[in-house]
Parts: sequence; structure tokens; C-alpha cells
Amino acid sequence: MILTVDIGNTIIAVGGFEGDMLAFVVRLATNIKETSHEYAAKLDSILRLSDTETHSLTAAVISSVVPQLTGTIREALKIAFGIDALSVGPGVKTGINIHCDDPSSVGADLICVSVAAAKKYGSPCIIVDMGTATKIIHLGKNGTFEGVAILPGAEISLSALADRTAQLPHIALTAPDSAIGKNTIDSMRSGAVFGAAAAVDGMIDRFFFEIGEALPIIITGGLAGTVALHCRHTMHRDDDLVLIGLNEIFKKNMQQA
Repeated sequence: MILTVDIGNTIIAVGGFEGDMLAFVVRLATNIKETSHEYAAKLDSILRLSDTETHSLTAAVISSVVPQLTGTIREALKIAFGIDALSVGPGVKTGINIHCDDPSSVGADLICVSVAAAKKYGSPCIIVDMGTATKIIHLGKNGTFEGVAILPGAEISLSALADRTAQLPHIALTAPDSAIGKNTIDSMRSGAVFGAAAAVDGMIDRFFFEIGEALPIIITGGLAGTVALHCRHTMHRDDDLVLIGLNEIFKKNMQQA
């Protein structure tokens, strides 16, 4: 079994693959203060709770947008399972040509979702990745990474609204019944959820205008379920794109070796 680990700013997603089949997904809170031994204990415990036989783990691959935790998680995997994990970064074969000013600056998570989308859905396409930040990616013909727009995520926006104002409270990110709020809570929820959906729709329209044609849209990320239902564009939701991409990247590099 191959262990795939997506280290995000808010959540660490861990998936186990038997070949191309995703056997399980578990999630941990991201905490840069925790040590490798603390994460090793958590990983071992949470995998056992998911009925995974840890001795069946043969390799691991990591995508990280939290540099402070990359080494910590690599060491945790070594402590818990005796595995030297592969980290997605410069020198790792991905099969994605990056048409950007500085290809090395493109985040590992963006590479992983692009690899997965190209493999699973084909290209060209648009990928919307809704996590701590919202990323909208243009994947060109033959799976080329043509560029990305990065927006504040819906939860960041909602948190900033409460933090930077005197009377607006911290609230959960859920959709209200109407865009026209009748109270403070619903008004904030309207702006956060429907505003995020409108931003995604508007950016996709701009992408289509610049590209010159409409393309299939895939949406992923922790907030996709909250926001996608309120977008006007038709989108295919796939919550596990980063993990699928990690598995594909691991296979490419093992073939290369």
C-alpha cells in the first residue's frame, strides 16, 4: 500500500492506495508546533482506527504547502512506519509542463491536482481547488499548466471580516436560505458562501474569455461541497484530486527508477 500525504494550511489529508484504488482517507488538523513523534503517534493511531494494517505500507509520497511541516511529517513517517517518503518538488517527475514565469514557484498541491485531472478527466480543463485559499487553474492541451488565479478562501474571508470589525461575530461557514440577509448572521453567510460562488463563476468567465472557449470544470478541496452547489457553472466535484495526483506522481517516479 502507498501512503499519500497532503499537508495543507488547515488540514493534513492522508490516503492509502492499493494500485489505483483509494482504500481510505483520514484527516488531521495542521499544527506546526507538533513534533515528529507526536505526528508519528497520531498517524499510527488513526491508521489503525481505519483498520489499516500498517505493516502493509510500502512507500509514501508527500505534497506540502507548509514548509515548516514537511520535514516533520517525513520524520514522523520514518518513525511510525520505517518509510522514507518522496516529497513533490524540484527534481521529481510529474509529467506536467509548467508554462509560468518561475515553474519552481508553483505549489506542490497545484501540480498534484493537475496531474490527477489530466489523468482522470483529460485536458484542457479548468480546476477549482477550494481550500484555505481558492485556486483556479487552467490546464492546457496535453496537460500543460498554463497558469492560476489565487483568491482568499471563503473561511479566510469570513474570519477576516470578524477579526477586523467591532461588531461582527465569528460564525460557521454555511449557506443561508437567501442571498438577501435579514439578520447579521445570514448576511455574513450570504456574503461568504454566495460571494465565494460568484467569485468562482466570475473568474471562470474571465478564464473562458481569455482562453477563447469554454472548458470542462473540476472542483475539489475542503470547501468545494459548501460552495459548488451555489455556482452557476456546471462542475464535476472530486474531493480526492491531490491524493490521486500524488499516487500518479509516485508511480511515474518508480517507473523512472
